[in-house]
Parts: sequence; structure tokens; C-alpha cells
Amino acid sequence: MTYLNRRNFLRLAASAAALGPFPPAIQKALAIPANNATGTINDVEHVIILMQENRSFDHYYGTMPGVRGFSDRFTIPMASGESVWRQQGSSGVVQPYYLDATKGNALRVGGAHDWNDQQEAWDGGRMAFWPKAKYTNVAMGYLKESDLSFHWSLANAFTVCDAYHTSINTGTFTNRMFLWSGTNGANVTGRACVTNSNWGGLGPSEDGLDWTSYPERLQEAGVRWKVYNRPGNNSNNNQLVAFASYRKVNEDLASMGSPSATYSPQMEALSPLYKGFGNTMPDGGFLQAIADDIEMGALPQVSWIVAPGPYSEHPSMGVPGQGAWYLERLLNILTANPEVWSKTVLIVNYDENDCFFDHMPPPAPPWRHRDGTLAGKSTVDVSNEYYTMPAPDGDSRKLPPDGRPFGAGPRLPTLIISPWSVGGWVNSQQFDHTSVLRFLEQRFGVQEPNISPWRRAVFGDMRSCFDFKSPNANKPALVSAPTRDQADATLAQQVQAGKVPMPPVGSEPMPTQDLMLRPSRALPYQLHTSANVDLDKDKVWLTFSNTGTQGTVFHVYDELHLSEYPRRFTVEADKMISDSWTVGADQNGDYSLWVLGPNGYHRHFKGNLHALRQGPKPEVRVCYEPKANTVSLTIMNMGSEAATVTVTANAYREDGPWVYTVDPGMQIDARWSLEGSANWYDFTATMGEHFERRFAGRLENGRDGISDPAMGVAR
Repeated sequence: MTYLNRRNFLRLAASAAALGPFPPAIQKALAIPANNATGTINDVEHVIILMQENRSFDHYYGTMPGVRGFSDRFTIPMASGESVWRQQGSSGVVQPYYLDATKGNALRVGGAHDWNDQQEAWDGGRMAFWPKAKYTNVAMGYLKESDLSFHWSLANAFTVCDAYHTSINTGTFTNRMFLWSGTNGANVTGRACVTNSNWGGLGPSEDGLDWTSYPERLQEAGVRWKVYNRPGNNSNNNQLVAFASYRKVNEDLASMGSPSATYSPQMEALSPLYKGFGNTMPDGGFLQAIADDIEMGALPQVSWIVAPGPYSEHPSMGVPGQGAWYLERLLNILTANPEVWSKTVLIVNYDENDCFFDHMPPPAPPWRHRDGTLAGKSTVDVSNEYYTMPAPDGDSRKLPPDGRPFGAGPRLPTLIISPWSVGGWVNSQQFDHTSVLRFLEQRFGVQEPNISPWRRAVFGDMRSCFDFKSPNANKPALVSAPTRDQADATLAQQVQAGKVPMPPVGSEPMPTQDLMLRPSRALPYQLHTSANVDLDKDKVWLTFSNTGTQGTVFHVYDELHLSEYPRRFTVEADKMISDSWTVGADQNGDYSLWVLGPNGYHRHFKGNLHALRQGPKPEVRVCYEPKANTVSLTIMNMGSEAATVTVTANAYREDGPWVYTVDPGMQIDARWSLEGSANWYDFTATMGEHFERRFAGRLENGRDGISDPAMGVAR
């Protein structure tokens, strides 16, 4: 049990400040104040998106303090009775283990990452057979700070997102379609891409995708943009080449050497779309073109960068150190001109998770059973969120529609690097690749109608990652990235290294995170879940309501039927939804419904119907008072005898328990101040052995706070 008194708070906060020293490239970026001319998003003049390859959040940042990693307090229950960390492989249980590069090729291992294996690993939210679905135990491997020192330094200097998800449960190409167009086609054309297929190259225009990409919309609106790209050296990671419009330009400019011809004003005059797929980085993709554009005052308002294969961090092509060198080079180029950096946002994200495990169930529409019924409900239309339509005509590998939800998929490492996101923040709002486009919408006013209503309801626009009003008020207290030669040498060593061994299960302790506070951005969530027991019909009803400003997905696991798919409930802002669970005869009156929402929001409703048929019949309702920083509990008794309910704090405080006696037909209100716990709470209300309600999370009041102070292990 953690009691966050002032002494503990200051001790943990001090540990968060002792993260330095930062590498010189980062120190230089931190020293440049943000443009603060208007105190709004309009102070941003350049947005640069660098999407890297194939890493999951737990794989990169699972041991990072202050984010939801290996010490997450609320992990989903499993039918096996095991922890979610103990996954079933083809030959037994596999738990997370360190990929030790001193013992083999740990930095270059990967596995399957396409529609079928990604879907089977997720398994509708049951998530019990990840290594088996991925055909490799490597899926449970993770890296440490020592392997990712520059990545961790960036997170500790700027902002890391620990709830950013893949858009779709599949591989690279389709996820990148969401980055560049907001869709895989399903809600726009009635046809859906779900595999890599042939979308990585410039094929015939008649076989290309026929919907509009976001760069085309920027072009029409007069917003300057460019994709920094070297054809043939980018591992086919520029999915604009899949679109018919760009393929047609390539055909029209073939006589001029497209796509290898170096981008020039002449090529721009012939077709502005050439800068979306042509040779805009003739130095092999190593960013000199960006330096040149900055020197000429020609850095676009919106830029996408496609890194050369070995520097994209894809485990089959390179090592993380090569990505670190590439990131450091980019940061040095940008900060060489302080005026440009003061007006620039750099978003570093990853397209998908490769084979690598992530423990967080992704927000997704309800599972669709074979008979068309849904495991859950939604207040927003989800009809186009399932693979029920054919693939596009030009798809070389048309998988038959199977009715499974497109996504979202696992969490990804995501860094927000800018003068407005300085301070080592964690942002726990739910995002996906369409969130990047929505940030661009907010800044440049160019809408992307391809983004589906469900995604707009559930995923944010990333503005919560920034402080535009007073960005220069707080700077963090100030391990360099490897040189290019050092990074390339690591790749060469890893290519020659033998297969990294997996330690026997149980021979290594489960990885944990150090207990340390991280500043945490305010979130737009005000979520509520309440229960109502219907004794006449042997049902338990749950009502989900959302009084916040952003929609979300509630996950409900029936702990007595964990072989069934969990139910998911999408609830938009200012809406509510209800559903019921029948307590069957085989349950002897028992029920246990386990609920999870964003950023540690948790409810657990457990009890026995038979015990309530006579005597007391308690129920509770949780309410927030954001202005007073209090949480209140209304304890009701709808029975025929007095109910004695005990409330116990599970974390954050050492007082209590509190005992309340409620007469029949009456109710009592109890309140607790959350100021001593930075608005985090975790209580359980019980009556004997047959009634239990747990409620935990963080009270959002519109102000920034800290990460969960009970998450982690004190050293």
C-alpha cells in the first residue's frame, strides 16, 4: 500500500528530476525556447512525421518508470488463471524476457506481422496465445534502457505517449495507409486493404487505390508539404505509391526518369504529387535535403520522412542504434536553425508492432460473432469497422472477408518532440495513426473526411501533448546516440551473432518498473460505470456513461466466462449505454465483471445474487467533484435489513477502513479528498463475502498531474 504523503511525493518527484545528463543534441533542443507569439497551436509552423518500423510499446518502454508497462496495476484476467504476462507458446508458457545482445542477435529478432497472425494474437481481446500466434517466443522479448539510451533520453526530455495504438491489426502497408489517408478504404470505397500485398511499389495506375490521400488535400488547400524519401532505399515504406493518383504521375513522368530522378522545381511544375513518391533525398535518404530546405527557407509546413531500411529500426534490417543515430542527425539538422526549431513539431511513431507483445487490450469495436451479433455495443456507427467487404481489385493477395474488427491494434512507442512538449511528460490519451492527421487538421484547417466516425470518437487529436500557452515555463534538468559508424558496426555484429537464447521460464524474475513519478498531461476523460442487480431475471446490468469531452472504449471481462470474448462498449462524449449479463444456474448466483478503461480506469463488480434475495441489498455509485478534487461514494440499500458496508483503500493512503451502516430504503454519501494522492484513487466497498465493488483511476480536473504513484517497485 502506498501513502503519498508530502515526503513520499517529494522523494518520487526528485527521482524524476534526476534523469540527466541528456545527450548534446537533446540539450541543444531544450535550450531553444518555443515560438509563443499567439499562445496557441498557430505558433506551430512546421510538422514533421517520422514513422519508424515494427516495435511495440512494452518491447521498447516496458521497464520505463512512470508509463503503463510491466508494473501496470490492472492487467486483464485470463481464462487459464495465469497472468497476462505468462503467454502460451507452441511448447509451453513464455513470459517477458530480456533480449540480451551480448548473448546473440537480440537486436535483430522479429516475427510474423500480418492480418491473420495479428488477429490471432489479439484474439478479440482474450490475448492468451501471443507467441503461438506469432510462431516465435521472441514475441515476448523486450529491450532495456541500455539498448535504447537515446530513445529513453528523448522520452525523458520531451513527451512519450503510452496509449498510442496501431490503426489496424495487421502489417506495415495498411497501417501506413491510415497515416497518409486516414483509412484502409473500408468506409470510403466499400473495399478494404488488410494485408501488405503489392502496396509497396509503383504498379499500374489502374490497379492503384482510388481514394484521396491527405497530401493531395494539402496541395489543394495550398499548404506546403513534402515526403522526404529515397525510392529503392526505403524498404517500400512509402504507401503513397499504392494510390492511383501517384502511380499515374509516375507513368506520365517516366520519360524524365521517375521515380529515381531527383526532385526539382521542374518536376514540381510538371506534377506537385511527384514530391510524394519521387527522389526527394538523393543522398541515399540521410536527410541532407531537409538541411538544404531549411537553409533556403523552404522547409514545408508538413513533412513526412521515410528512413532508409536499416535506419527504420525494423528488426530484420537494422538495430535500434541506427534509428537513434538517424533521430539524432535529424534533431541536429532542425536545431541548427533555432528559429526553425522554435516553430517545429516532430512526431516519431511506429507503423506496427511486428511480432512483439503488448499487454494493453487495444480499444476496438465489439467483437462480431459469426451470426452477426456483437459482443458489446457502441453509441457511434461501427458498420464499416469490420472486414466484411472485399479487397480492392488491385490487391495481389485478396484474403476472404472474415468479419473481424480492423483495429485498433497494439500500443506503439511514440515520442512528441518539440519546444511545446518539453519536460519528460507522459500522455495517456488514446491515439492511433489517424490522430496525426487530426492534429494537422487542427493546425492547418484541412479536413480528412476519410477518418471514420468511430475513430474520431475514440482517438484524440494529440493537442493534449502540448502546452501552447506557457511552453517555456519549465525545462527539465539537463548518453549520446551512437555515431553512424558505431551503429552500423552493431548491425554487422548482430548479423553474425547466433540466435539469442530464451531463458527457461521462471529462471528470470518478471521485469518491473522503478517507482518514479512522471509529469502526466491532463486527459479528456470523465468516465462512469455503475451496476444494477435484477434479482427477478437473474441479471446484472452495467451502465457506462461518459461526461468527458472524448469518447472511449470500456472493456468488460466476465471472470466466470473468460473463454468467451470480452465485451467492448464505445461511448461517445456525453452519452451512455447499458448491457446485461445473465447469471446462469451453473454459477450458483455468482458473478464477477472486470472493467478496464484508459489510464488505469478500473471497476470490478463481484457478488452473489442468492445472498441478496433476503436481508440487505446494497449498491454503490461513484461520483467525481473535480473542482474540489474529491471522489464520493453513494451507498444505497434497497433491501429489507440494514446493510453494513466497509470501504478499504487499496493504495495511495493509509487511513481507513471506513464502515457505514445504511438502513433499508436509505443511502449514505461518503467523500474522500484526493489532493494527497495527486487525484489517484483505489477503493473497494464490501459487505461480507457476497458483495464487492472496486473503483480505481484518476480524477481528471482539466489540470496536468503525475503518473500513477502506486505503479512501480521501490528500489
